[in-house]
Amino acid sequence: MVERALSFGTVAETYERFRPGYPAGLFEVVRSYAGEAIGTALEVGAGTGKATRVFAGAGVAVTASEPDAAMLGELRKHLPADVVTVQAAFEELPLETAYDLVYSAAALHWTKPEGRWERMAALVRPGGVFASFGAPIQLADPALREAARAARAPYLADDGVPSPDGTSADLPMQWPGTELEQSEWFTDVRQEIVEHRLTMSSDDYIGHLSTVSAYVLLTEADRNEAFRLVRAVLPDTVELDAQIHVHLARRV
Repeated sequence: MVERALSFGTVAETYERFRPGYPAGLFEVVRSYAGEAIGTALEVGAGTGKATRVFAGAGVAVTASEPDAAMLGELRKHLPADVVTVQAAFEELPLETAYDLVYSAAALHWTKPEGRWERMAALVRPGGVFASFGAPIQLADPALREAARAARAPYLADDGVPSPDGTSADLPMQWPGTELEQSEWFTDVRQEIVEHRLTMSSDDYIGHLSTVSAYVLLTEADRNEAFRLVRAVLPDTVELDAQIHVHLARRV
């Protein structure tokens, strides 16, 4: 997992180009849950700033942390100067400051499980909010999804990230909500879905896949062949299911 977590810097510019951003409605879901104005926020694993833009654009004073220098450098190209940036893994962040909101966009699963929630609690002020969200982007058409899976199968059996705590996908509460419900530092755990659909060219979809860690770790030859086979089964334009899975909890 550590190797996958630190693989994105090699594709930082591609990540910025092909990874879709988050809709403004995501912030409204978090703000509504908070029940009050969110003044300060810490982002864990900010990447190139896809989520940072939504929260900073809503007037939140964001501190964006990211362990990979190349990803952080790409973030700094696209965000206003008043966004504070810190090059650090979650486990390295200083605990002197507590925020109204700590959030992680498709990055929490890369953090170490040992002491995760105690450290998180130290970063969220009492009564403040923790939010985790991600969009497991997939082809909306089940038949195309299966065709793409079969095409890449000789090189990659599964391109997703397994549930960190082994929670089955058919259970009503998913990770990290499952862990938050067991945490002594958080309460009022909620799980919400923000519907989001995208349409893009199949070439851009392949570009998106090139930023997914499972493909990044393939050899160049295998990766290129997997992409060639997947592209061959796709039409020129595809619709994507990019619904955002949101988990929210309040600091005790």
